[in-house]
Amino acid sequence: QVQLVESGGGLVQPGGSLRLSCAASGFTLDYYAIGWFRQAPGKQRELVAFIISSGRRNYADSMKGRFTISRDNAKNTAFLQMNSLKPEDTAVYYCNVGGRYWSGTYDPDFGSWGQGTQVTVSS
Repeated sequence: QVQLVESGGGLVQPGGSLRLSCAASGFTLDYYAIGWFRQAPGKQRELVAFIISSGRRNYADSMKGRFTISRDNAKNTAFLQMNSLKPEDTAVYYCNVGGRYWSGTYDPDFGSWGQGTQVTVSS
């Protein structure tokens, strides 16, 4: 059974950091592209970053320099390190595995989703 479980969300003050995890079970991450998305209340889901099997990374412009996506195939887990967090980063964050990618774009439609983890940035 394919399963993705996100963790690591929570409440953090502006300027703080969080590290999100996306643990996979039922399959191995090695050969798949992995994307992190977020959705804030009343807003559309947006791509945060994705990483392909070779390790090459892409980021949304507003996350460059603040967020880092990584993968640990030995642990079958993907990560999203988020630094210098802002209130506008508040959202539910989801990982998606197995989507398609091209020209810096990641399409999650053929991938599998986790349940999401809430990130709240507030003083």
